[in-house]
Amino acid sequence: MTQSDRTTSDGGLYLGPDAATRLRTSSVDRGRAPALDVDPAWSPTDAVDLALVDTHCHLDADAFADDPPTDILGRARRAGVTRLVTIGTDLESSARAVRLARHHHEIWATVGIDPNDLPVDGSPMTAAMLTAVETLARAPRVVAIGEIGLDYYWNRTSHEVQRAAFEAQLDLAIRVGLPVVIHSRDADGDTFGVLRAWASAQATGAGRPLGVLHCFAGDVALAERYVGLGFLISLSGIVTFKSNAQTHAVARELPLEALVLETDAPYLAPHPNRGRRNEPAYVRLIAEHVAALRGEDVAAVARATSANAARLFRWGDVGAAA
Repeated sequence: MTQSDRTTSDGGLYLGPDAATRLRTSSVDRGRAPALDVDPAWSPTDAVDLALVDTHCHLDADAFADDPPTDILGRARRAGVTRLVTIGTDLESSARAVRLARHHHEIWATVGIDPNDLPVDGSPMTAAMLTAVETLARAPRVVAIGEIGLDYYWNRTSHEVQRAAFEAQLDLAIRVGLPVVIHSRDADGDTFGVLRAWASAQATGAGRPLGVLHCFAGDVALAERYVGLGFLISLSGIVTFKSNAQTHAVARELPLEALVLETDAPYLAPHPNRGRRNEPAYVRLIAEHVAALRGEDVAAVARATSANAARLFRWGDVGAAA
């Protein structure tokens, strides 16, 4: 997601356009990392053996300005998170994502222009903008185009402008041979329609997903339709919110082979850290909650979702050298 306010069905807050500023000036973020609230029975060895992947975070966000990447990665490593994908939402954040990935072997990048980061005057995405995204997409360690999609909640630009930018970047993904990371809010019908047409024009190869529905908040039926097209479903911190029955059902009922995990950090911190700045280490809390909902061992959830991330991002083996 981008820095846009979003309230979940159970009242959970999606931090908004000024969230980064609010977070950076809070006591949580003044050079002090929030504590990692996890089961004390887990040992560091157990955590490392999990090999979790945070498939979607925003490490370039202002909320992390006073928190060096090495510290963020150290906490993630201690929680069993071995790979992170930092997401571009416009040209500037995409370039920052590429730089982070270049300097840290645990980090990989995506590049793209989110519907909420299209020109503020409502003008369409230009050929020059698309060329710039393509140039970034060909950089080392870029694993997807995104996040891209449709957002009819904010409507910062017209539906037509959003759709044109979405379709142009989907076509770009084909040209550069990368999967896509999809942002969709209050636009289920149009998002599915665009992706169905796009997916029908190509074939998945070697069991590789076409992309992922980031921070999925729809119902089981919609999730199954996306899986049928060749997409994975990403579960975020909202799956830990007590009254979010719809997302709980998705976590329980979809096969593990259809799921990946994300934090969307610094947004949407999972329980029990809800309302605080999120960070990649907390993907472990999400894995634990998904395992509890499914009645499965957390190690099995970690193995399956990390293997799915490897298929999605063409890593081949999550333990492969960078």
